[in-house]
Amino acid sequence: MASSSPIFRFAPSPNGRLHLGHAYSALMNERLAARLQGEMLLRIEDIDLTRCRPEFEQGILEDLAWLGISFAPEVRRQSLHFDDYRQALGRLEAAGLVYPCFCSRQEIKEAVRQREATTGIPWPRDPDGAPLYPETCRALGEAEMRRRCEAGEPHVLRLAMDRALERRAGESLSYGRFDETGAEHEIAVDPARWGDVVLARKDVPTSYHLSVVVDDALQGVSHVVRGRDLEAATDIHVLLQRLLGLPTPRYHFHQLLSDETGQKLAKSRMSRSLADLRADGMKPDAIRRQLGFT
Repeated sequence: MASSSPIFRFAPSPNGRLHLGHAYSALMNERLAARLQGEMLLRIEDIDLTRCRPEFEQGILEDLAWLGISFAPEVRRQSLHFDDYRQALGRLEAAGLVYPCFCSRQEIKEAVRQREATTGIPWPRDPDGAPLYPETCRALGEAEMRRRCEAGEPHVLRLAMDRALERRAGESLSYGRFDETGAEHEIAVDPARWGDVVLARKDVPTSYHLSVVVDDALQGVSHVVRGRDLEAATDIHVLLQRLLGLPTPRYHFHQLLSDETGQKLAKSRMSRSLADLRADGMKPDAIRRQLGFT
């Protein structure tokens, strides 16, 4: 998609109803797009075919229409574009940057526990607090990897982080972060702190990391506005953009909303949905005022 004006996108997942945190993010996108005279796109991130459901997507559309947020007519649904992600993954595989991993989460947890018990040293964690993958399957030979894949063993595909970074040796990895005034400054990234991240699964040819960079490029997204919980993951996205020869958007990270206990609003914690608030008689203008978007 080619455009001379900035392009923003709001990209919810239809695995539950939207809550006030989603409303805040959508309204922040709307505010910044208006200030920069940009265009707003809607993307439905539904690669998780087991949890995403049509009724939740319909709920998203209803909630956004109720809030009065307008988007460009075409909606991109990730589940209809798996071939785009396969092609990007294929390029990384051809470059020797991807390998199959047959370890279950429990096996990874046990391997890390054993290493910590043996060395007495805490195993390194990624920015989200999860232990880095101990690279168990990288010791397998090519023939063994191929045999197990052909036998249909469950596996994921991981990025060989050291090889990926070697490929970009000498190149500064960074992105432009912009604030609410449009002012921008450069932020360096450190993908190595994430280790060998998962890029795809046997039954789903992509992950959030891979699909989001492919989608942003194909949709011509120039400005990404999302929560601070995804700020660290931008390390991975910038690296993938460089490896695939894709443009890097500018980024803005907004605050996260919390409930009365101080926990971040989340579908998994059954935070009150916009549909619940609407059923209670709350009006869109009241939502905007409450969130600071008068």
